[in-house]
Amino acid sequence: MSFGDKVKHQAEEAKGKTKEAVGDAKDDEGMQAEGRREQTSADTKQAGDKLKDAGRDVKKAFDK
Repeated sequence: MSFGDKVKHQAEEAKGKTKEAVGDAKDDEGMQAEGRREQTSADTKQAGDKLKDAGRDVKKAFDK
């Protein structure tokens, strides 16, 4: 997984947290939900990043 993708996914998570906080402040349930969805999406992508990295590490261990 490229470093750029990891940064992009972390930024997406931060954006979701910000949206949720703004939704809380404005008492806007739609914005709160959108922020939580973005966070969940980013968390899923980050889990995939970690899984790919782990797979790559295992492959490297067996290639030695």
